Amino acid sequence: MASLTVYDRTGKEVGKYDIAPTDIAPRINKQLLHDVVVMYQANQRQGSHRSKTRGEVAGSTKKMYRQKGTGNARAGSKRSGIRRGGGHIFAKRQRDYSYRLPRKAVQLATRMAIASKIRDNEMVVIDELSFGAPKTKEMATLLKALGLSGVSTLITTDALDVNVYKSARNIATVAVSPVSDLNALSVLKPTRMLVTKQALDRIKERANQGATQA
Repeated sequence: MASLTVYDRTGKEVGKYDIAPTDIAPRINKQLLHDVVVMYQANQRQGSHRSKTRGEVAGSTKKMYRQKGTGNARAGSKRSGIRRGGGHIFAKRQRDYSYRLPRKAVQLATRMAIASKIRDNEMVVIDELSFGAPKTKEMATLLKALGLSGVSTLITTDALDVNVYKSARNIATVAVSPVSDLNALSVLKPTRMLVTKQALDRIKERANQGATQA
């Protein structure tokens, strides 16, 4: 059983939170994490690339010079893919890279990613996180007090908090996500994960539900 230190907004220790990686996921499967992360990255690809074949580029189709007697290699039109300005031999076409893995596998990978943050001491717990209005300066001060200034961080709240989101959106390398929107890529990409106690309670609750349904 791991015991995570709980901090307040000033960086002062105010308690402990008992949790173990196995409370979130029974084991961490690196291959599954890899597969799910690659899936999310593939789904983010735009797929709008396109290049022209030799039949689509501008230029004459006339043979450049006679077949024999010049001492040069035989050549067709200037549109040939082996010549500068010619078409691509294997032209790229627009395509959809997205695909989906089984839902339970994706959900399990998310829990494994969170468990890995606990195991590797990359999770920071804060007792409460709220703002009366969007305040980027207050968020920056809070992150500095917690030793997260300049560190890529995922801030996780129990539910969507607009003021927290707006307070952090202009800070480079900082992202905000409610528990319901977490996925393996969003958890593993940043160096640290800052969670509220309430959010961590919700993560444990959802992990127990997932273990029951499995």
